[in-house]
Amino acid sequence: MNKPVNQRVYSGTSWERSVAYCRARRVGNMIWVAGTTALDEQGKVVGPSDVTAQTRFVLRKIERALKECGAALRDVVRTRMFVTQMTGISAIGSVHREFFEGIDPVSTCVEVTALIHPELVIEIEVDAVLQTPELSLLERA
Repeated sequence: MNKPVNQRVYSGTSWERSVAYCRARRVGNMIWVAGTTALDEQGKVVGPSDVTAQTRFVLRKIERALKECGAALRDVVRTRMFVTQMTGISAIGSVHREFFEGIDPVSTCVEVTALIHPELVIEIEVDAVLQTPELSLLERA
């Protein structure tokens, strides 16, 4: 019997160490990616106050974390987006479509009063499920 996968992925931000969390966690065929913002490896905000640039950066960062867990964007089943101004929703939706068209995960977007840094305007988390032979058989039944 194979030992179940239990993996943690870190992106190297100072928050991970100081708060004690990981960027992504895989247990078996399930993957959860923590709330991800447009902070680069040096802790600098990418695209200050630019919702399009930040959404694109965040989804690429999430894509890298998924890859480290053996997954891809096609495995995402849910996205949750936290935004500081709902006025940017059409730009967010356009970028979301660039990454998820044809995958069409369930999605939630809520407005929040603030994120961890005043120039951050979006935070995204995702859940993913890797297809296994057992799941494929269930889908055919």
